[in-house]
Amino acid sequence: MYRTLTKRYPDVRCELDFQDPFQLLVAVVLSAQCTDKRVNQVTPALFRRFKNPKAMAGAKVLEIEELIRSTGFFRIKAKNIKILSEMIMSNFAGQVPGTLEELITLPGVGRKTANVVLGHAFGIPGITVDTHFGRLSRRFGWTEENDPVKVEFAVAELIPQSEWTNLSQRMIWHGRRICHSRKPACGACPLSTLCPSYGMGEMDKVKALAMVKSDEDFR
Repeated sequence: MYRTLTKRYPDVRCELDFQDPFQLLVAVVLSAQCTDKRVNQVTPALFRRFKNPKAMAGAKVLEIEELIRSTGFFRIKAKNIKILSEMIMSNFAGQVPGTLEELITLPGVGRKTANVVLGHAFGIPGITVDTHFGRLSRRFGWTEENDPVKVEFAVAELIPQSEWTNLSQRMIWHGRRICHSRKPACGACPLSTLCPSYGMGEMDKVKALAMVKSDEDFR
C-alpha cells in the first residue's frame, strides 16, 4: 500500500512555506485547527515583522495577535509563539532545538509538531499523526488505535524509519485529496484493490474523480 502511495505522490513536500526551522515551527503551531493554505497567507507578513526568535520574543502579544488573527485561536497561538521564542532564546541559545524531547518542552508543541519540524527542518525521520494520518491508518487496517501516540508507534513497526517523514506526508496528502473524512473518493483511489475499507465512499468513478482535490487547492 505504501509503495502505491509513493507512486501516486512521488514528490511530496511539506505544504507549509518556510525558510528555516524557526519559521517552520511557528507555521506548524499556527496550523492547529487551520489550513496550511491560510497559514501560508499569514506567515509572510509575520516573518517580515519578526524575522527570528529574538525579534519574536521581543514582540508584544497584541502585535502577534493582529498578524495571525485569521488562523483562529489567535490569542493562545500568539501567547505560545511569544513564549516559545523566549524559551528558544533563554534555553537553547537562540536556535530551535533538534530533538523531540527538547521541542516538546515548548508551549504549543506536541509530538506531532515536533516530528514535522524534525523531519522537514532537520532531516530526522518522524511520524506525524494528524487527523488524516490517524484516519487512514485505521481505514487501511494498519492499526485499531485511536490515540495518536499509539498510532505512531504501531505504524512505526510497519514502515522503515528512513521513510517515516515521507510516509507522513503521503498519508496527509492522500487524506486531503482522496480519502476524505466524511466520504472518501473510493472510485478514484489507487489503493482500491488493496484497501480493506474500499467501498465505504463514492464508488462511481466519474463522481469519485470529481471529488478528488488537486495540489492547487492547497496553495
